[in-house]
Amino acid sequence: MAATAPLVSQPSEATAMSHPPPKRTSIKALAELPGLSSIPSIYNFSTDPNDEALSDTTESIPIIDFSLLTSTIPHERSKAIRELGKACQDWGFFMVINHEVSESMMKAIIEACRGFFELTEEEKQEFQGKHVLDPIRCGTSFNVSSDKVLFWRDFLKIFQHPQFHAPSNPPAFSEIALEYSKRVRQLAREIIGGISESLGLEDDYIDKALNLENGLQVLAANFYPPCPQPELAMGLPPHSDHGLLTLLIQNEIGGLQVLHKGKWINVNPIPNSFLANIGDHIEVHS
Repeated sequence: MAATAPLVSQPSEATAMSHPPPKRTSIKALAELPGLSSIPSIYNFSTDPNDEALSDTTESIPIIDFSLLTSTIPHERSKAIRELGKACQDWGFFMVINHEVSESMMKAIIEACRGFFELTEEEKQEFQGKHVLDPIRCGTSFNVSSDKVLFWRDFLKIFQHPQFHAPSNPPAFSEIALEYSKRVRQLAREIIGGISESLGLEDDYIDKALNLENGLQVLAANFYPPCPQPELAMGLPPHSDHGLLTLLIQNEIGGLQVLHKGKWINVNPIPNSFLANIGDHIEVHS
């Protein structure tokens, strides 16, 4: 039941013997060790037999057409807002299509993040953040010094707003991330306005109540390298997002699952779409 997001690789064929993980290494560096055929025990994630099973339902995650959500035709917009409200209430997830972020921009940010993960271990070392509020932070698990089981993923988290940050390498990262963050922030505020209306409030109620103009926006990327024993490892454990709204890009490789009616459901990526995830803040305020 591993959750995956952008930049996922398929497991590669196992070869020779296993290796212990180098200290503070990235998962990418570990996965590329010659002859790696099994994962170190610290990455062995035990499955809880009481975990919810994978659903065989034919239900699919709701799809919200952003062009109808922002339509100037009243009945189209009203219908889209009702559908948005139902998706939030019944699922907490929905796919966003026909938004205003170009396909080329979405591909560019994925490639920019991929470029960061391809940097040398030495180049990434300066961003090995020790504090959750470091504006640029990369790593693997939540806390490698105390976690009993480590995750099979590398992450990059960057504060984008109200103050923009970006690593100096790869060279094009900053320019791409700045433009992407602006477009996604506008998209998110439009969606939140629709959620606000679906609750019977003014469209700017949540925006003003939570001061989104100065709210924190984070760009997060997860990279899941090939794993010789994917049945034992965990990319990310079951969790909820603590923020307001997550807009997730998936590449063409699946793996992400969402919990619906007590069952896990595979998320099949739709080209040029975002998976929207209602965070804990929306749940609390609604």
